[in-house]
Amino acid sequence: MTEAAHRRHLVDAARAWGRLDLLVNNASELGPSPLPELARYPLELLARVFQVNVLAPVGLVQEALPLLGRSSEALVVNISSDAAVGGYPGWGGYGASKAALDLASRTLAEELRPEGVAVVSVDPGDMRTAMQQAAFPGEDISDRPPPDVTLPFWAWLLGQDPLAVSGSRFQAQAERWNVPA
Repeated sequence: MTEAAHRRHLVDAARAWGRLDLLVNNASELGPSPLPELARYPLELLARVFQVNVLAPVGLVQEALPLLGRSSEALVVNISSDAAVGGYPGWGGYGASKAALDLASRTLAEELRPEGVAVVSVDPGDMRTAMQQAAFPGEDISDRPPPDVTLPFWAWLLGQDPLAVSGSRFQAQAERWNVPA
């Protein structure tokens, strides 16, 4: 996702349909494992985390904007994390990148609203995934739910008017989701 040519290739593949209704930026970079303290984080690795987690999603939106603008219900979903708002020790690099993605999402939502393109960020919550395991090397993460625990959220989100939810940040594992007033 960090390569412009790859992003162009993805958008070119979608161009056959004439428009793009849903773009999910799910690619993510955790960074080194075990997670280093931010004060001692190798800057070249931190740059990679920001490249994948912030710049690549913004780049894909930029590349896809002509197709998104042709849809009457275009929605961009940027996958965030509770680390974006948590300030957890060891999670500073990843969390800072996801906080930046949240701000980019809100900004894009405001900028693209006149073009009919909606943007939200979604924190899927802790789940039993390879990335979660990498964050906790050698620990048993079997107490975390599988990813399908978020299916009710996705069904709800995709049933909403995209512009009504645009600019929001959702927690997929919350008990309830609200459309902003």
